[in-house]
Amino acid sequence: MEYRYLGRSGFKVPELGFGAGTFGGKGPLFSAWGNTDVEHAKRIIDICLEAGVNLFDTADVYSDGASETILGAAIKGRREQVIVSTKLSLRSGEGANDVGSSRHHLIRATERALKRLGTDYIDVLQLHHFDAMTPVEDVMSALDDLVRSGKVRYLGASNFSGWQLMKSQSVAERYGYTRFVANQTYYSLLGRDYEWELMPLGQDQGLGALVWSPLGWGRLTGKIRRGQPIPEGSRLHQTEAFAPPVQEERLYRVLDVLFEIAEEVEKTVPQVAINWLLRRPTVSSVLIGARDEAQLRQNLGAVGWSLNEDQIMRLDAASAVTPPYPYYPYWNGQFSERNPAPV
Repeated sequence: MEYRYLGRSGFKVPELGFGAGTFGGKGPLFSAWGNTDVEHAKRIIDICLEAGVNLFDTADVYSDGASETILGAAIKGRREQVIVSTKLSLRSGEGANDVGSSRHHLIRATERALKRLGTDYIDVLQLHHFDAMTPVEDVMSALDDLVRSGKVRYLGASNFSGWQLMKSQSVAERYGYTRFVANQTYYSLLGRDYEWELMPLGQDQGLGALVWSPLGWGRLTGKIRRGQPIPEGSRLHQTEAFAPPVQEERLYRVLDVLFEIAEEVEKTVPQVAINWLLRRPTVSSVLIGARDEAQLRQNLGAVGWSLNEDQIMRLDAASAVTPPYPYYPYWNGQFSERNPAPV
C-alpha cells in the first residue's frame, strides 16, 4: 500500500481508504446503503489493516449516526492504528440549529461525533456541504478553534464549488486560521468534472482529493455491459434518479474500453477504474466501500500494479468530455500566442 501526503499537510494517508457508509442500516437511501453491524465491521477493519488501509471515512448523517457508533466500537483498542475522517453540516436532527456550519452546530456536532466514535480527537474533519447562510469568517474561526482545542487535527471540505473552497482558504489565510488540506469529491471515469476547476485549485492550494464513488455510482462495477440489461435487484434501479446523469453511449464507450483493458491486465473492471484514478493529479486517497469480504478484497486488488501509458490514454479518450466555457482549454489559459490552439 502506497502512502501519500494529504494535500500540503505533511500528513500521510493510504492510497485507498474505506468508506463506512455501509455501517449501520438506519434511515433512508443515501443515509444508509448497507447494514454492517459491529462484528462484521471489526472483520472489515481487520482485512483493511492487514492490507495497509488505515483510513476510515464516515459522517454524522450516515445511518443517523449509527455509522460513527459502529466504527467507533470496531476500532476500540486500536485507535492509534487508524485515521478517522468524518463529516458534518448536513441536517442531523430536527432542531432549527441541527444543520449548517454555524459555530453552535459545528461545535455541538463535533462533540456528538467524538462521543459516538469513542475518541477524543478526529484526524480529518470535513464540512459536508457549503453553508451560504453563515459568514465564511465565522465558519473558519470555529473550525480553527476545534483544531486548537485538540479535538480535530486536519480540516477538509466536501461538495464545495471552486469559489467556495477558494473563499474559505482566503479567509483562513487572512486571519491566520487553519486551512483546508482535503477535498472529498466525486471523481470517476464517468464524472470528470472535478478536473475542470477543483483539480487545478487543489494543485494551487495544496488540497488532497479524497475520492468518493470511484465506480461512478455503481455503473463501473462490471455488472453493466453493452447489450445487456441492468440485472434485476441491482441498486442501480434505486440510485439512477439521484446519480449524476451520463449519456448512454458514453457509458458504454467507457465500459467497452474497461472490459478490454481488464482482460489485458487480468484484473476486474472495478480494479482498472480505481487504478486509473490513482494515477490522477491531486488524488491522495480513493475511498472504497464494501458490503462483504469478497467485495472488499476485490477492491483492494486495485493497488500494487499500474496501468501502462497506452491503457491510460485509451481510458482518457473514452471518458473525455468537452468542458463548458470557461474551462474549455482555449479559454482556460492552456493556449496562448506562444502556445497556439490547434487548428
